[in-house]
Amino acid sequence: MNSPPPVTKIVIVGGGTAGWMTAAALMRVLGALPGMSVTLIESDAIGTVGVGEATIPQIIGFNRLLGLEEADFMRETRATYKLGIEFVDWLRPGHAYVHPFGSFGIDMFGIEFQHFWLRGQQLGDTSKIDEYSIAAMAGKAGRFAWPRPDNPKSPLSKLSYAFQFDAGRYSQFLRRYAESAGAARVEGRITTVNQNGENGFVTGVTLEDGRDVEGELFIDCSGFRSLLLGQTLQVPFTDWSKWLPCDSAVAVPCTLGGRMEPLTRSTARIAGWQWRIPLQHRIGNGHVFSSSHIDRTAATDLLLANLDGKPLADPNQIAFKAGHRVRIWDRNVVALGLAAGFLEPLESTSIHMVQSGIARLLALFPDSGFSAVERDRFNHETLREYRDIRDFLILHYRASERDDSEFWRYCRNLPPPDGLAEKLELFGSSGRIIRENNELFTEDSWLSVMLNQGVKPQSYHPAARMLDEAETRKRLEHIRGVIAQAVTQLPRQTDFLRSIGGAIAVEEYLTA
Repeated sequence: MNSPPPVTKIVIVGGGTAGWMTAAALMRVLGALPGMSVTLIESDAIGTVGVGEATIPQIIGFNRLLGLEEADFMRETRATYKLGIEFVDWLRPGHAYVHPFGSFGIDMFGIEFQHFWLRGQQLGDTSKIDEYSIAAMAGKAGRFAWPRPDNPKSPLSKLSYAFQFDAGRYSQFLRRYAESAGAARVEGRITTVNQNGENGFVTGVTLEDGRDVEGELFIDCSGFRSLLLGQTLQVPFTDWSKWLPCDSAVAVPCTLGGRMEPLTRSTARIAGWQWRIPLQHRIGNGHVFSSSHIDRTAATDLLLANLDGKPLADPNQIAFKAGHRVRIWDRNVVALGLAAGFLEPLESTSIHMVQSGIARLLALFPDSGFSAVERDRFNHETLREYRDIRDFLILHYRASERDDSEFWRYCRNLPPPDGLAEKLELFGSSGRIIRENNELFTEDSWLSVMLNQGVKPQSYHPAARMLDEAETRKRLEHIRGVIAQAVTQLPRQTDFLRSIGGAIAVEEYLTA
């Protein structure tokens, strides 16, 4: 067998969260490969977006891959725990719900729990679906503990969690990790991208001071510029603004204030939505909006008028377009993060897309022959993931009763993509949920958002009638009671952080 030699010279263009996550993972998994070198090029003169501070449970797997101690990670990144996202005013003003991590209730007779809950609703039960989620109820109570998979009878066995952290500190944390493992950082601004004249492969980059950095595989983490994939290789961009019209954001951190729950909050606004991410030392805030429906000045004023504390910096203005490059891996360039595409952080998927891209690259890591088979599979799986997330985001806008602005009327009346339309039709008919190709969001996630956004099934699985009315009510009440009791026994998040050594020192609150 004459296989081409392995790729051992990797160059990452751009730092920030995407770049240093990539460098850390490559060193952890491939660092022992003979001749392996990972070089990351970034310029202190070029800022990073750095506002994505909320994650989803998959981040735990990434941290474990790196062998990170959770308490150290929590302290170093000023992190808090996250049990889900609270959506405020999305269905209508005054309405709120939590999209929790983990599952709802208990499946019975091999049938999903929601069918028994739907039968209970038909019988006059008025409980909310959130009451059957340990994550939702603990989140709203400000309480947290680690899951208990070792005790399947405990509601804590159904718990999942993620983190909220300072993105800048996370990047620095991973930089220290990657450099200690052997990754090299080169400071400088890239002025020229050099290519092979025959096949267009990138061979290296030239820096402003004349230095050349050569490589075999290039990872484009250059942000919205997409320096390698977009500008150099001219890979076109697929625009999804039709379905996701928000194209701008303004972000600002503020001092601590208001409720400190282990939840990210998304509050619907007149032409978009506002995020609130409570960390140990400050709160991250931002307003995602459609510039066609509100101007930047008004959007900024609206954000500043709805902070729980004093602003700690000048507002950071960001412009973007929803969508992705038509190929994420082209020739010997793989794009990760914003260089590949962007979907607004409504469900905290930005960092996950970096993580899943890294995992996919490691699984399909090329040799120096750069076979098209691996490249095509990488692109197929990545673009499918973008589409799946896109449809889930559209659901939040499409399934809303709001008609108080031109923006919301546009979103409500937009025909959904085919995949989302099929999900809505099936759930609306019988409460059933389609989840195909191991897509990112689980049945419980779709259930939470569809039900809480007012998608009302006309029926439910016939097997739910195997319980009579009295037994249905009894079991629903029992599940709610067990969850409510379990929540009261959990520690406050701040107490839990102190107990594991993950809390920051008091003086660090004062110097945020």
